[in-house]
Amino acid sequence: MNIFKLVWREMTRRKVNFLLGLFSVALAASIISHSLVSLSRHDLRTEQIIRQKEEDTAARMAKLEDDYRIIMKKMGFNLLIVPENQNLADLYADDFASSFMPESYVDTLASSGQVVIQHLLPSIQKKMEWPEYKRTVILTGTRGEVPVPHLDPKEPMQDPVAPGEIILGYELHRSLGLSTGDSVRFMGRSFQVSECYDERGSKDDITVWINLAAAQEMMNKPGEINAILALKCMCAPDQLVDLRQEIGSILPGTKLIEKGSRVITRAEARQRAKEEALAAIASEKEARLKLRTEMEQFNAVLIPVVLAGCGLLIAFLFWSNVRERKSEIGILRAIGVGTGKILSLFIIRALFMGVIGGFTGLFIGSLAVSGGGIPGCTLFLQVVGISLFLALAGAWIPSYSGISRDPAIVLMED
Repeated sequence: MNIFKLVWREMTRRKVNFLLGLFSVALAASIISHSLVSLSRHDLRTEQIIRQKEEDTAARMAKLEDDYRIIMKKMGFNLLIVPENQNLADLYADDFASSFMPESYVDTLASSGQVVIQHLLPSIQKKMEWPEYKRTVILTGTRGEVPVPHLDPKEPMQDPVAPGEIILGYELHRSLGLSTGDSVRFMGRSFQVSECYDERGSKDDITVWINLAAAQEMMNKPGEINAILALKCMCAPDQLVDLRQEIGSILPGTKLIEKGSRVITRAEARQRAKEEALAAIASEKEARLKLRTEMEQFNAVLIPVVLAGCGLLIAFLFWSNVRERKSEIGILRAIGVGTGKILSLFIIRALFMGVIGGFTGLFIGSLAVSGGGIPGCTLFLQVVGISLFLALAGAWIPSYSGISRDPAIVLMED
């Protein structure tokens, strides 16, 4: 008779025995697949969480950088490039440089590829008499911001003063009764007031702004300036030393001064925010890793216990089956049927048990994990392979020990 038909009849006649074995394999397979899928889903979720946090951090840093840029625009230029021989005592006392450097320096710096500085404004300043009104003022000449070719165009922090126009500080236009649109004379030249600034509480209140070329002519300093105002973009506070060296190599004979401690405070606050965000990501990674380790430790105990328990149950079921059929086995052995052929009846049944139980447990365990899904090829091979091994290992020892007994002894016992 065909061996597979014998196996089929055995499974259908002893359904309880077969179903209990099938249940054991399916239970072990479902627990294994659930554990493996849970770990896989945990890793996937961890990647999603970390990626989201990194994206949120990048967005937050971009927002902080934009806010920082806006704040710095409101605060004004925070770097001052002056001639190297400028006496700092005079600079701090008068609040403007008294030495001069070539106007071409600003174009050299703009085209140098230096990316930390984003806005450049050349200027020339000098304390002078306004003879028409008998007032001492600070004359400032500016041509407007110089574009930086390698950077994206940005909104200028300060518009240029057109030729023939003049801008007045608060104290000057208030005390002289001047307003926008009025015509005034300054050192023998006619100007139209284009703007009157609000009170700033600084030297700007007694400052007059005109076009750079006109100011250079009045001071008899053609092609010269005594300061380049600049805005430093986002960078760490400790980069100032490197920046000074870089500017010194680009513009020989100059030195760099940083203005305003609030700028440093803002930069440090942004750096701390970045460090805190990175620390939060690292903390999340550590927490997820700790959770995964705990899951692995739990599975390292659970899976061996389940495999051992299911393996013992399968072994007991096959031992019980062999014991029930010992007389049949003795008769088959007595009439010359080989041990291997009889053993194959039990092994094939164990194979069916392992394959069917493995498939069933695989899908039950996978579906039990939140989100469900179809098991991958690797998981399929792992779970079905373990299920087959469990069924065969549980069936082999009791089946082989029962079949290998002397048939004469077995028949005498009956």
